[in-house]
Amino acid sequence: MSKLTRLLLVSLAILALLFAVGCGGGSDSANQPAPSDTPEKAKKLIIGSDTAYAPFEWQDTASGKYIGFDMDLMDALMAELGYDYEIRSMTFDGLIPALTAGTIDAVISAMTIKPSRAEMVNFTDPYYKSGLIIAVKADNDTINSFDDLAGKKLAVQIGTTGADKANEVRTADPGTSIVTFDRIPEAFLALKQGSADAVVNDAPVTLYAIEKDAKGDVKVVGEMLSSEYYGIAIPKSKPDLYDEINGALKTLKDNGKFAEIYEEWFGVMPEELLTVTVDEALAAYEE
Repeated sequence: MSKLTRLLLVSLAILALLFAVGCGGGSDSANQPAPSDTPEKAKKLIIGSDTAYAPFEWQDTASGKYIGFDMDLMDALMAELGYDYEIRSMTFDGLIPALTAGTIDAVISAMTIKPSRAEMVNFTDPYYKSGLIIAVKADNDTINSFDDLAGKKLAVQIGTTGADKANEVRTADPGTSIVTFDRIPEAFLALKQGSADAVVNDAPVTLYAIEKDAKGDVKVVGEMLSSEYYGIAIPKSKPDLYDEINGALKTLKDNGKFAEIYEEWFGVMPEELLTVTVDEALAAYEE
């Protein structure tokens, strides 16, 4: 057999082998879904939060870590889902725009479930029931109820339901002025310094601030102004992520972990929070 003949035979054998392997590989891959059909879980979710809103979220000065009820709840949710996550600190009014722009994956930030927000984002079932309350300086004896806010200078955090309620007062009495702040501690500072007559804000945060006020400069007056629920917000463009997070929240409610976290922070677990739905929360909110 000539060298040329042998070379041709070897070449044909190699081509046949490559053809067989190629056909076999093509057969196996044809039975596998396309990459777009099996998206991998994100290695890390970016969670937006206004991290100056104790006792729900704030930064521990010693460790630099974000702590609070919302942070513990998010830890448990992400552990349940097997996700890593990062908290991105933002001002409250920037959270929903960041969600709709796709720069963050979700928001946990003591955010009230209300219809106007639900038009832009999806909310999970509620995880906290709250309401608005009025805070004034401890020596103030002229403001004792919501009706006494007319004509006063009101401090609020921009983009919040407290700001909405203050705007109601100004609409009824144009002599009322409103001072807005990016962070709620700034509103309380304005109150203490006398540059505002009252702060309209969520009750649990206001009560926590008063409890931590060593000088006792601030007090609460009047009755709760509203009844509202907090939920986790997810972009409407991520329905699968919504189902995952809302499902994990239901799991934590069912297995007792949610109650454990809640009771650690607030001492008692309202049973309704275990069953109330986002639709019920939306129906309960008066806008």
